[in-house]
Amino acid sequence: MKNFLYSLILVFFLVSPLAAGASDPTNLKQSLDQKTRELLDITSKINKNQKILDTVKGQSQTLQGQIKQIDSNIGQVNLSIQSSEVTIDKLGVELNIIKGDISTAEQQVFTKQQAVAQILREVQKGDDETPFLIFLKNKSLADSILETQNLSDLNANLTTAINDLNQAKGVLSDKFQETTGKKQDIQVQKENLKSQQLILGETKSEKQTLLTQSKNQEKVYQQNLTELQKRQADIASEIENMDEKLRLKINPSALPSKRPGVLAWPVGGRVTQDYGSTSFAQYGYRGKWHNGIDLSASIGTPVYSAEKGTVVAVGNSDKYCYKGAYGKFIVIKHENNLTTLYGHLSLQNVKVGDIINRGGLIGYSGKTGYATGPHLHFTVFASQTFRMDSSRVCGLLPYGGDLNPLDYL
Repeated sequence: MKNFLYSLILVFFLVSPLAAGASDPTNLKQSLDQKTRELLDITSKINKNQKILDTVKGQSQTLQGQIKQIDSNIGQVNLSIQSSEVTIDKLGVELNIIKGDISTAEQQVFTKQQAVAQILREVQKGDDETPFLIFLKNKSLADSILETQNLSDLNANLTTAINDLNQAKGVLSDKFQETTGKKQDIQVQKENLKSQQLILGETKSEKQTLLTQSKNQEKVYQQNLTELQKRQADIASEIENMDEKLRLKINPSALPSKRPGVLAWPVGGRVTQDYGSTSFAQYGYRGKWHNGIDLSASIGTPVYSAEKGTVVAVGNSDKYCYKGAYGKFIVIKHENNLTTLYGHLSLQNVKVGDIINRGGLIGYSGKTGYATGPHLHFTVFASQTFRMDSSRVCGLLPYGGDLNPLDYL
């Protein structure tokens, strides 16, 4: 019996604690490392190409320059598609690793359960024997003392054994939750992939539209460009005149205090144009005022809601004044008396009335509307001043008393 009890203790306590990746075969690790390197390489290419696109914003335009920029945008979307595909593969490898960990955890839980059950049986048998009976059945006093001590040790260690078992079950539960999270991540990436493929088709159509309108002739393109720039200036002036009046109606006491984190960044890109009377606004807008900030974002970059709120507007000004205003835009009214606008999108994933959580996916960045290159235009309005109103030449547009987004991000 002594040897049997020693074996039980050995089986239980030599079962190693669960370790992340303990069941991960070498080939899975190598595959994961490879996908990580591929993803970093693609991300580096996207960032490098985006910096090039940012530098040409606002520069003099030619037909060939526009075609080159569109081709570059197509390349950006293709890289985004590659990134999504590699991310899906990488998540799949991570999922297989987790499944291996779960298998190991399940086996360890089973082994510990069996060991605890057997220890309990032995302790219960020992509890039925008084020290006097143990003394009588053994051949010597030394054997009796040893057996009594063994049973006492088992009884004392049982609580620790059960705690270890509960810990193993907890690790197993965590692994199951991690698996669920990875499956959700894969689904999100698949949705991104489908959206980016749609965006790629629209970007290619943009190139074809440009070639058709210009008849592939620089002279015709410049004539069209002159008309476009005049229309852009008129619309920008109309928006600024309306926003200027609405800024006077802002009630500061109704707004949240200015501090970082009131709003979340809708994309991770850097600020390429500030709020207010910027250098670009001085020559790019007749009103000489930029009512938001521009954030660097390649075409097809996911855009997220800056705060929980209700979608109050989803529109596309290009239907009424091609490249004249915000292009595809979304407006969300938040519970903190701020309303946010997201402009120049390539794809919108929400509709009016939707309730979106902070950080919820709402669409993808692009260069629709009055945009010299791919980016996200982000405006913050005081909610009490916000309104959707008819423009003279550009359909229904969002207006409001604008605030500096950097006061709240």
